[in-house]
Formats: sequence, structure tokens, C-alpha cells
Amino acid sequence: MLQPGLTPSACGGSSSTPPQELPQAFTVTRDAAGAVTRQAVEYALTRRTAVVLAIPYDLAALEAADEDLPEPTALEVTDDGGTDLARVARLLASARRPLILPGRGAHLAGAGQELRELADRLGALTAGTALALNLLKGEGYLGVAGGFGTDTAAGLMGEADVVLVAGASLSPFTLRFGHLLGPDSTVIQIDTALQPTNPRVDLFVQSDVKAAASQLLSLVEGGAAAAAWREEASMRLIAGPGHDVGSTETADGRLDPRALATALDAVLPERRTVVQDGGHFIGWAPMYWGSPRGGGRPNAGAGLRRRRLPDGSVRPRIVDRCCPQRDVVIYNDAAYGAEIHQYGSQGLTEKPMLIPEVDFSGVARALGAESAVIRSLSDLAALQDWIDAGARGTFVADCRITSTVRAPWLSEWMNATRSAKAAVSN
Repeated sequence: MLQPGLTPSACGGSSSTPPQELPQAFTVTRDAAGAVTRQAVEYALTRRTAVVLAIPYDLAALEAADEDLPEPTALEVTDDGGTDLARVARLLASARRPLILPGRGAHLAGAGQELRELADRLGALTAGTALALNLLKGEGYLGVAGGFGTDTAAGLMGEADVVLVAGASLSPFTLRFGHLLGPDSTVIQIDTALQPTNPRVDLFVQSDVKAAASQLLSLVEGGAAAAAWREEASMRLIAGPGHDVGSTETADGRLDPRALATALDAVLPERRTVVQDGGHFIGWAPMYWGSPRGGGRPNAGAGLRRRRLPDGSVRPRIVDRCCPQRDVVIYNDAAYGAEIHQYGSQGLTEKPMLIPEVDFSGVARALGAESAVIRSLSDLAALQDWIDAGARGTFVADCRITSTVRAPWLSEWMNATRSAKAAVSN
């Protein structure tokens, strides 16, 4: 993330999005441009996170000073974890209610097969962060962990006595703001980070996830005691309530985003890469869509062009050239949806949060794309026809949704924020 003139204070997020950890900022100087750049790269690689390399405007056009930089040393990552992995193996083998939770690091490391085999050997339940959705899908799979998951699945995760976190940072959303895992559960984290990424971690092993999982397979005999746990959990997951399917009717006559998401999942091809912007609608895809390929990245770009789109910025970027077949789904609520729920719910006037409804479908056609305005679920027939005809080029589905439905993850975040403020004031 290279941004000329950006200072650390400029890295703050929009007030319309929940707070999150900001990228570490490194500001170059004329005398140490190379050294600072190397430091930024090493930080990004070792912690697998974004960084900001800031170049002050008054330096951007100047020649950097000569630097005598030593040859870069290869980053060392422990492959076997030594005695720590032996301890992990003992904890997993003795667990009665084990859970394996992979994240983006496990997906990037290609550790799905090893972790899946380990889970089956232990009789462990599995889940995944939003960035490793369906990586371990199979027997005992609970779905996405955190605010995008179901309450039934979250309850089962909370009963786990040993949790193996593989390549996941354990963000506040993943942990449901501290309420996902039980207070007595033992949390093990395997990651290439330099240290645990969350204070909830009890045992940390710095290692490549794939290498560590392979080593654990050679150390773990099996967990027969957990077999009944997986069977019981599977039955409870089936019997328990899932996500609210929404309604075909709303007070303002616009589409329910939950019903729309379910319908889109049935229409869109099974083999797909999901790319999302950020906003109130960010949870509908990971909550209601399958992701057979795994690793879809909510809140980020994918393919040839990876770029973050600020909330509300879809207008100038409807069509991109990242792939030959693409369907752009616009959750068009004619408003800044996050603000409607965060601030409108506090009694503030919603007028500044409303946006005159844009005909994205018309704009798309003017740019040469196929498109349709989706006012009812039956209107998705136009998208289905385009897919059946070969799905060439771009199709823009301008879906007119209601702003009266609040995403459960946003309600959870708002409640956590209020609780935190109340604790501080007391």
C-alpha cells in the first residue's frame, strides 16, 4: 500500500465502518528511504498484514541518498515448532470437544487438506473465518465463525475445550467481541506472526501452517473421545435455527437483502470468486452464499486488480477488466446503509444519509454491459438468462433493496460499542 504524502494520522477509517486495526505506517526519509522500505516489507511479510509506506510530498520528486544496505536475510519460519507442537498434539489428542478454526493464512499456505485430515482423525468440529470460508467444509463443519455465523454454530464453538486456530488473527468480529469461545477453552494459535495476535491465545506456535499441520498428523494418533461430540454437534446444527431467510414483502416494497442473497446463491454459478466492497451489506455473501473455492475475500478486490473501494464509491467503478466473466451485484438502498442503522437508530435525521436513487443499470448499459433492475426475485430471470447464454462480459444487477433490515453482525457491533462506552463512563 504505497501512498505519497500519507501520514499515520491519515490512515483512519470512515465513521461509517466499525473500528478495526489500522495498517502500520512507515514514513521514508531522504537519507533512509531504502532502509525504511525494507523495514516495511519485512513487517508486512512476517505479520502477513497491510502496511502503509508513506512518502512525504516534499520528498517524492527528490533523489534518495545512497545507502549501504546489507544483503537481505531470508525470513526464518519454524517448520516443526519443536516441543511446542508436541504439546499441541497432546492437547488435541486429549480434547473431548476440539475445534479447528483456519483463517486466511491457512488458505494461502495451502493447508486445507492437512487440517481436514487432522480434524477427521480427532473427530473435531471445524469452522472458518470469512477469509477461509468452506476451506474445511465436510463432516462437522459449522460454517463461518463470528458475526456472520449462526447463533447455533456460535453456541457449539463456545463449548469447545481445545481450539486450534490456524492462520487466523482472531479479530473482534471473528470472536464476536470476546463472546465466541468459552472462558475455560484452551486456545492454540499457529501462525507466521512474531507473537500471538490476540490475548485470548494460551499457546502460540510460530510456524508455517501447512508444515505444522503435517507435523501434527505424525504426532496425533486420534481422538476417539471426541467422536460423539462431532455427531451430537452435527445433529444440533441441523435442528437449530439458521440465518433468517427474510421475507418476500417489506414495508417499503423493496427487496429484503436476506431473501435476495439466498436467491442469488441459487442463480450464480457454483464455481465463483467473490469480491466485496465494504458497507452494511458486507455480510450477506458470507452468510448466505456458498463458496466452494474457498478463500473469498470480503472487503477487498481480487484477480488482476486488488483494490479497496470506499463505501459508496461503486459509481465510477462498475466495470473492471479483472476477468472475462463477471456479475456485479449492487445492493442499492439509495442510502449510506451503515449510517442509517448506526446513526439513524440514535434519533439523528436520516436526510444527509440518503442518496438520490441512481440507475446503475442504465449506466452499465451505456458502458456496454448487460444489466437489469431487480425489484423482485422474479427479475433475477434476466441474470439467469445471461448465465445460460454463456455469461460473457459483464452483467450488472441493480438490486433495489430496503434499508429497514439491519444486519445481525452490525447490531452485535453496535451493542458491543455501547457496552464498551458504558464501561468507560462507569
